[in-house]
Amino acid sequence: MRARGVRVVLASVGASTLAADEHLHVFEEGRFDQLQRPYNQVMGIAHAHMQRIVAELRRRDDIDLVHDHVEAVGLSVLSAMGPSAPPVLHTLHWDLRKHPELYGAFDGGDRVRVNGVSRSQLLRAPAGLRAHSLGWAYLATPLADRCAAVRERAGRRQRNGPVVMLGRICALKGQHVGVRLCRELGLPLVLAGPVGGLAGPRELAWALADPDHRAHSDPDVRYYREQVEPFVDGDLVRWVGSAEGADRDRLLLEAPAALFPVQWEEPGGTAVIEALACGTPVVGLRRGCLPELVEHGCTGLLADGERELRDYLKRVQDIDPQECRRSCARRFSPTVMAERYLEFYRELLIHARRG
Repeated sequence: MRARGVRVVLASVGASTLAADEHLHVFEEGRFDQLQRPYNQVMGIAHAHMQRIVAELRRRDDIDLVHDHVEAVGLSVLSAMGPSAPPVLHTLHWDLRKHPELYGAFDGGDRVRVNGVSRSQLLRAPAGLRAHSLGWAYLATPLADRCAAVRERAGRRQRNGPVVMLGRICALKGQHVGVRLCRELGLPLVLAGPVGGLAGPRELAWALADPDHRAHSDPDVRYYREQVEPFVDGDLVRWVGSAEGADRDRLLLEAPAALFPVQWEEPGGTAVIEALACGTPVVGLRRGCLPELVEHGCTGLLADGERELRDYLKRVQDIDPQECRRSCARRFSPTVMAERYLEFYRELLIHARRG
């Protein structure tokens, strides 16, 4: 956005290292761990953040529009500000069935519009919310703009590492399916992602050693311990915790496939795009946004059931890693996403002026 002449005032946390023209924050550090707690303990976090935004918008007249990403709270607060506030584009990143009373009755007029992160996500939205949508913009990864460097690293690596499942470990992501299928096939598998907001095995062990820690009642922790951990033997199946940056890239560059046996209608699929950027074929279930992101037979293989998924894991060599990288660079780069959002901004401003 900034490379295209847009001045960006970023409202995040004080520790953010993202380059912007101006930074606003209430909290110095992120609050992800706290947000896992019961609602009555955390409901002030998002509201404190939005309270600062509202104060800034009322104080100044140099903001042309607000691009909001705060689930439910951001949409409600900014809609309630009324016509004196700038136009708002609110990006929907999640399952739109979560808040039926909010989304089903939403009316932002000409000033507040929304966008999805995939076509399939918007198709499941309530009619009133779809009426306020400007369309969808696929998620992006900076890896897409570094495909040449990624390709160079890939040239020095053989894809003889384990299959990778990248993402938060929870029932919706289907790790229980992945570990079972890979054990049946004798395929090494690495699970890379947090459990219940805990970064890895050490953090989980520390949390469970405390009888009062919230981990004991966390549904994702319970899922991992009951349905996934029995298969994690440290040899054929390993859990390495959260993997970011170079660690994530290394896992993907060495993996013959990235496995996504999703158990829900996945709305966005960041990990799918990151895998493609590294030239890693995607093998998954044909649900949610996956058919939009993965070109079946070209950049991956999508199955309609577990038996078919099992067979596809034996055919990943049919997919050309170069084509995965080319597709990602063409479709999911930050440049492509920025242009799409600039289109939304222009359309939003036209609607707001007309209103």
